[in-house]
Amino acid sequence: MNIPETYDYLVRARRNLWAALQAVPDEVLSRPLLDGDRFHCIKDLMFHVAATEDFWIREEILRAKPVRQTIPAFKDTQGGPIFAGSALEMLLDYWRLVEQSTLAYLPTLTDGELKRIVTVHDRPGQRFTVDGLIWNVMFHEMRHTSQMTVLLRTQGIQPPPLDLYYYLPVPSA
Repeated sequence: MNIPETYDYLVRARRNLWAALQAVPDEVLSRPLLDGDRFHCIKDLMFHVAATEDFWIREEILRAKPVRQTIPAFKDTQGGPIFAGSALEMLLDYWRLVEQSTLAYLPTLTDGELKRIVTVHDRPGQRFTVDGLIWNVMFHEMRHTSQMTVLLRTQGIQPPPLDLYYYLPVPSA
């Protein structure tokens, strides 16, 4: 698989995840199920996944204003365990905007762009290729959406199937 194909899988899997989350009682999505410094609930993880993509693609690769700064409720947030009280649709709207931004960027990928070195602006000495950063964003999402599905299961809720094979094309005979 390549970057556009893998991102397409993520987009399609998101639709199923988002639909499932919309059917879950808000109390469950806001419930403190994790005892970490930055994530306590599923909503915290949702924001983190979208914000990480926003950071790496918009801020680091494109050196553009992050999408979150266009949303008043998220403009000044640093993340953290603060999203339990946020409306699910507001979090999903942010994630949709981040996705739209990434989808607009992906067609511009050339071999030269993929090989371009990005120096992380707030981490002196850290340098990565665009290719590596995009793969990092996609694997990051896969790990955290898996975490969300496990958290749903701990609450007695059947998560949607997100395994890649559900999204692969059916080979012709």
